[in-house]
Amino acid sequence: MRNVPKTSARLLSLLSLLQTRRDWPGTLLAERLEVSPRTVRRDVDRLRELGYPIVAIKGPDGGYRLGAGAQLPPLLFDDEQAVALAVALQLATTTGAGIEEAAARALNTVRQVMPARLRHRIDAFQVTAVDRPAARPDPHVDPSVLTTLSAAVQAREVLRFDYVSPSETGDGAAGSPPRQVQPHHLVSWDRRWYLVAWDLDRNDWRIFRADRITPRIPGGPRFTPQELPGGNVAAFVTGRFRGSGDSGDWPCRGEVLLNLPATVVSRYTRDAVVEELGPNRCRLSMGSWSWVGLAAAIGRFDADIEVVGPAELHAAFARLAHRYTDAASHGTNTLADD
Repeated sequence: MRNVPKTSARLLSLLSLLQTRRDWPGTLLAERLEVSPRTVRRDVDRLRELGYPIVAIKGPDGGYRLGAGAQLPPLLFDDEQAVALAVALQLATTTGAGIEEAAARALNTVRQVMPARLRHRIDAFQVTAVDRPAARPDPHVDPSVLTTLSAAVQAREVLRFDYVSPSETGDGAAGSPPRQVQPHHLVSWDRRWYLVAWDLDRNDWRIFRADRITPRIPGGPRFTPQELPGGNVAAFVTGRFRGSGDSGDWPCRGEVLLNLPATVVSRYTRDAVVEELGPNRCRLSMGSWSWVGLAAAIGRFDADIEVVGPAELHAAFARLAHRYTDAASHGTNTLADD
């Protein structure tokens, strides 16, 4: 005689199957569970009584689909899904999206019901958020604001909002009319959230800090998205923050020769190009916000420097040399007076 699983175990198996694909024919479910179609129908009714929104599919064979309901019922996860969920929740506590406490509580709930073998894997993954100095605290964004912005992006609907600027001039000045934009992307950059949008009033692309946005209801009509300059949101945002337009590269880039091993220089550079020229000599190509800033960044290497170019970098080194000479002279006179 066939060994039929107990009702509770069979319900869990049925729920697990319904979560693996969108539509399930009733006959196929019956075959997988090794029960009759009538038993499948009864089990579906039991899951519905427990709050699972299972929709019946019309057709020659009929079938079922796990739909979305008004409340979140208990869910089943395989091992890899459970680990991925726990890791994502732990990372969510460091995003600055205003959901840190909720994410921590959800992580604790998931961890409590995990088997020991999975709990050990999660406990081995620890993330520490390093806060900036108090002079620039991480702003917290209301999760409802992020949800509203994301919904407008997905629906391609014009968004109206009040925007508070840190100063009384420029974009979003205090008391200014609400902004009207076509929202294109919601991005996270350096633990802050930004909205990339086409500003309808200024007829240009803008990047708005989400923590300074107060959405207005209702929004505007639907729109056909324009193409973002360069077609890549990461390059666009990087370029705007670096002050280099939409290219994503630094506005100032130069090249020097250093009397240091390439292996030493490469340890202290991020997006620079380091070329080995010998045991104790290398070519360094890097960028910065300004020519003086670039010269200062290169000067931190305690080595002789030969500027390859361009001329702006030569002038920046000369400007810094003059400043440093004046600073050293001033310090010498002060010590002599003492």
